[in-house]
Amino acid sequence: MIATVQESAGQRVQHKLLVPRLSLMMFMQFFIWGSWSVTLGLVMTRHNMPLLIGDAFSAGPIASILSPFVLGMLVDRFFPSQKVMAVMNLAGAAILWFVPQALIAENGALLIALLFGYTLCFMPTLALSNNIAFHSLASSEKSFPIVRVFGTIGWIVAGIFIGVTGIADSVAVFQLAALCSVLLAIYSLTLPHTPAPAKGLPLKVRDLFCADAFALLRLRHFMVFALCATLISIPLGTYYAFTASWLADAGIREVSTLMSLGQMSEIAFMLIIPLLFRRLGVKYMLLIGMTAWFVRYALFALGMSDETRTLIYLGILLHGICYDFFFVVGFIYTDRIAGEKVKGQAQSMVVMFTYGIGMLLGSQISGALYNHLVAGNVSAQSWALFWWIPAVAAALIAIIFFFSFKYRDEAVAKTGVTNENS
Repeated sequence: MIATVQESAGQRVQHKLLVPRLSLMMFMQFFIWGSWSVTLGLVMTRHNMPLLIGDAFSAGPIASILSPFVLGMLVDRFFPSQKVMAVMNLAGAAILWFVPQALIAENGALLIALLFGYTLCFMPTLALSNNIAFHSLASSEKSFPIVRVFGTIGWIVAGIFIGVTGIADSVAVFQLAALCSVLLAIYSLTLPHTPAPAKGLPLKVRDLFCADAFALLRLRHFMVFALCATLISIPLGTYYAFTASWLADAGIREVSTLMSLGQMSEIAFMLIIPLLFRRLGVKYMLLIGMTAWFVRYALFALGMSDETRTLIYLGILLHGICYDFFFVVGFIYTDRIAGEKVKGQAQSMVVMFTYGIGMLLGSQISGALYNHLVAGNVSAQSWALFWWIPAVAAALIAIIFFFSFKYRDEAVAKTGVTNENS
């Protein structure tokens, strides 16, 4: 009897600490990512490799295409998610430690290879952390945005930290990320146990190709979502790859600090997601997110003169709507419709479409646009044209989504069943 009471009390304490524990996981994960990726373009420019920026930002997307599905199958069938997360972060830390040497030597090939190796380890953890959170939380629609907002806070703190310490354009950002990766690897082992839901079931050939996750594409609304998520991530790749360089050319001194304002806006919009979810539903929240990408890039294009400089700040502040209303809501939507046994693969599939295929295309296309329009001809006009292109693309994607995506929130919420016409 005493043992039962003590066990019950322990479970209550663990439940109360669940959100803080998961929030710290998100904070550390995005602190690591934000500490080096935001100003990677500046670091490369300082070490005479600006023409390779597009290729450097393609490493992560390629890794997102190649690795998440294998790891999705591993966590769905073989190993607990928290242990896989620990291994991935530890391996990533080892690779990050050698990146400064490649930069100092101005060895572009080695740099790209190391970044590719690191992102092979890091990008799958985006799906792993989601999987751990969704498995542990009783109400993902209410609790996940609260947990995920600490990832945004981690990104903000990273940007401010590297800005205040003066290492934003230094190789020290990779050393910082490596040390934090080791800490996250250790912390991952303390996270809630997230077992493989299909462990012990016979492994079939279809499992190796993640056929059950791809089967979700037979749902028309998920097919439309996957297509639009891929396409909207092309402009996203442009933002991550060249915003820092553009702001520097526009005369902004504290680039990382200014860009962190976008993540600050994420906090506010992330916290209102649960309030708006029932009123707007999945479709209109996703639509608002895509429309915001058009508005943001239009503001960037129009804000190149001294008289319109305020528009740049407004565009940065729109990041909260751009990211939260599409990507965070998209992860919640995916968790809703995925079967219990393929949740890990389904989250990995979204990562593949967005951070993988979409951002790969975005990095390559924006790199080509930069080399053609801006490199060697840095001017307000060339940068304005550079930003109008993704603005128009985002507007077209939003229109396609509005007329094609049909999904009933109420039916799924009550019955837990999706169908082709829902």
